[in-house]
Amino acid sequence: MGAIVAIVGRPNVGKSTFFNRLIQRREAIVDAVSGVTRDRHYGKSDWNGKEFSVIDTGGYVLGSDDIFEREIDKQVELAIQEADAIIFMVDVETGVTGMDEDVAKLLRRINKPVFLAVNKVDNAMREEDAVEFYSLGLGDFYTLSSINGSGTGELLDALVEKLPESEKEESELPRFAVVGRPNAGKSSFINALIGEERYIVTDIAGTTRDSIDTKYNRFGFEFNLVDTAGIRRKSKVKEDLEFYSVMRSVRAIEHCDVCLLLLDATRGFDGQVENIFWLAARNNKGIVILVNKWDLVEDKETNTIKEYTKRIKKAIEPFTDVPILFISVLTKQRIFKAIETAVEVYENRSKKIKTRDFNDVMLPLIENYPPPAHKGKYVKIKFCTQLPTPYPQFAFFCNLPQYVKEPYKRYLENKIREEFNFTGVPITVFMRKK
Repeated sequence: MGAIVAIVGRPNVGKSTFFNRLIQRREAIVDAVSGVTRDRHYGKSDWNGKEFSVIDTGGYVLGSDDIFEREIDKQVELAIQEADAIIFMVDVETGVTGMDEDVAKLLRRINKPVFLAVNKVDNAMREEDAVEFYSLGLGDFYTLSSINGSGTGELLDALVEKLPESEKEESELPRFAVVGRPNAGKSSFINALIGEERYIVTDIAGTTRDSIDTKYNRFGFEFNLVDTAGIRRKSKVKEDLEFYSVMRSVRAIEHCDVCLLLLDATRGFDGQVENIFWLAARNNKGIVILVNKWDLVEDKETNTIKEYTKRIKKAIEPFTDVPILFISVLTKQRIFKAIETAVEVYENRSKKIKTRDFNDVMLPLIENYPPPAHKGKYVKIKFCTQLPTPYPQFAFFCNLPQYVKEPYKRYLENKIREEFNFTGVPITVFMRKK
């Protein structure tokens, strides 16, 4: 389980630049997956061997100035509730503003580590100007320049020291998280499974106050269910739902093995649902897509299950090997099938293939269709194995790993899926020097 760090502050202080710097350093080490950076506000980073998730609250602010203020307050509050540590970013060029003071007021009240980062400090003059930020009452600050990266090391050193150690799960039971946008029917789904009104279900979006774990033990299955319908919203203001449900889902997704992504058939697989999907995929979680309220979809002639499934698969390319079930929480139709499928996906995710069996299957396939030659150089793959990680990752050892491009890695992934059944689970393929 990784810790969560939120970057807060008013617009245009450089939060997103800093955020990109944090996650790209990470992307540079890990194989970057193309087409997966669709939600720009959430990413993984690590420093001194400690992994954490970063959330940039900046990308979410919409609307005019007065809405601005309210949105920022809400986001800061939400970030404060969800994150393990906060980086509060200010801008040395504009100095302390009223908005900075408002944010500082919120941050002074909490007992989580807050790091004041004074951005755009790239010379000694600026260093002196930064002194005025002591007036925010948050103690010492870190000066940095998120554009050229100077000063970020000191901030990160201090940050990771304060992050909680990742907890080991007390229970060995699989954890299934029910995620999706507000009002898709998450709580009703869990009620239908548990067969008791354990959650208060109403028609107001976002009435569940916290993500709650429920132990499920029926029909020979045993696991923990994590509900993420979110906290009851404090204000009457129309929330920026996107930020809100992404933030909520991040927490639950980090802590689960399989995500049951529930969507409302009448609303479709929209951008927000897609964001949550990629969040789960990037975290290497098992995924089952549940299309709820199928009974309410009008015009089933043009909107057949086949058509609908095709549209979803188009949206989640290239990772299309994901179960898609059409259910109705209200009539309990195919609810049990959803759980059966989640259990299968969980088993796929924890599957270990013996190295010998893996080579026996993969090497002949590679021989029949080797990686394309690069400038007259031939890539020879001699050996492959599954890595000892909690989710499926495979290493292929060859003479020129740098010449094996994305399409060939995808070919290998597809073959692994065909031969060994990893439905619902993201797979990572690494090329290593033998």
